[in-house]
Amino acid sequence: MNSTRKKAFERARKKAESILRDPAKTKEIVNSALNKAASAKKGTQFDEIAAKFHALVRLVRSYIAREYKVVPWQTIILGVTALVYFVTPFDAIFDFIPLLGFADDVAVLTAVFSSINHELDKFIEWENSRIADAPPEPVPTVEADYVEVKEG
Repeated sequence: MNSTRKKAFERARKKAESILRDPAKTKEIVNSALNKAASAKKGTQFDEIAAKFHALVRLVRSYIAREYKVVPWQTIILGVTALVYFVTPFDAIFDFIPLLGFADDVAVLTAVFSSINHELDKFIEWENSRIADAPPEPVPTVEADYVEVKEG
């Protein structure tokens, strides 16, 4: 990372530590990140990291909901820092500069994903095991009158 990006990332990290003390603020950052991600145009660099981005969002949500607790605190800090950096319009390269601002965000997210990739993979395995272990959804029944149809 260049020095400007490092300074912006450090500011985002400090903000992330503060935000993580308040689950409501953490949810706001997650929702803001999801909204910004939804505005990403198809065919951009974001497409390449979208799956990891959404896994990170689910990880943070599960951690805040206390459903998934077997994750190092540093992973949560890095993840929320990446989300804060992503939603901050004035980071190392301002987001209103076409293409460059968004590319900067993607570069930071990619760096964070490479640092926490193992933990993201463990989280995805945990998610998949929960889905596999979940009881099947009951088939809804409908109370209705019926008419017998006679042939002929």
